[in-house]
Amino acid sequence: MSVHPSGYYTWCQNKLSQRAQEDQRLLGQIKHAWLESGGVYGYRKIHQDLREEGVRCGKHRVARLMRSEGLRSQTGYRRRPGHYSGKPAVVSPNHLDRQFDVSAPNVAWVTDITYIRTYEGWLYLAVVIDLFSRQVVGWSMKPRMTSDLALDALLAAMWRRKPSGQVMVHSDQGSQFSSSDWQSFLKANRLVGSMSRRGNCHDNAVAESFFQLLKRERIKRQIYPTREAARRDVFNYIEMFYNPRRRHGTTDNLSPVEYERRYFQSLTGV
Repeated sequence: MSVHPSGYYTWCQNKLSQRAQEDQRLLGQIKHAWLESGGVYGYRKIHQDLREEGVRCGKHRVARLMRSEGLRSQTGYRRRPGHYSGKPAVVSPNHLDRQFDVSAPNVAWVTDITYIRTYEGWLYLAVVIDLFSRQVVGWSMKPRMTSDLALDALLAAMWRRKPSGQVMVHSDQGSQFSSSDWQSFLKANRLVGSMSRRGNCHDNAVAESFFQLLKRERIKRQIYPTREAARRDVFNYIEMFYNPRRRHGTTDNLSPVEYERRYFQSLTGV
C-alpha cells in the first residue's frame, strides 16, 4: 500500500484522533453527570451540568455522545383514563385559573394526591408545591387516602414556609379537599382555597406534572416490597434530588432550592 513501516507502526499506537480522544474524555464526564441524576436527565440538562463544572462543549455534541452510548432521559408515564372521584361536598371557585407563573414564594401553592404500589398494598402520597420555584414544600404519606393525608401535607408546608401573608392553595375537587376539616384549616390559617373545574386535570397541571416526574424517574423503575421501602425512596427523591438538585425549564434550568436562593439574594442586593 506504499506505506512506510515506521508510519504504519506509529498509526497503530495512535489509532484515535484528537477529536475522538476528546470525545472519550467528555463521554466519561457525561456518564458521571447522567448517573448523578439517577439516570433521568436528557442531553439538555446534562449540558447544563457540564457547563456549571466548567466544561465547554455544545449541547448537540452531548446529544450525539449520549445517543451513541445509549444514554437517554427517563420518559413515558401516563395515568389510566377513568373517573376517580364522586360529587364534592364543598366546591371553591377556581381562583388560580391556570396562572401558574407567580412573582414570589408563598403566593400560590398547589396540592394533590397520588398512589404508589407496594407488595403490602397502596401507599398514598400528598404533596404541596410552591408555584414560584416548583419546590415541594410539604408532603405526607399514609396507607389510606383520608383527609388527614392532605392536611398533614399542608401542615408540613405551613411549618416549613411560615408564610407571613395570605396564600392561595389550589387543589382538585377530591373529598379530602372538600371536607369540613380542610376548609376549617384554610380559614384558621389565612389560606384561600381554590379548586379545579370538575374533571379538568389541566387546571392543576403543575401537581400532575410533578407526579409524572416522580413516577417515571423513580417509582416506575423500582419494586417496593413494603410501604416503608417506598416511603424511604420517595423521601430520597423529594428531599435529596428533586428540591435541591433537579433542574427545571420554568426556573431558568435551576433547582427549586437554588432558584429561591438566588431570588432572596437579589432582594438583599437591592
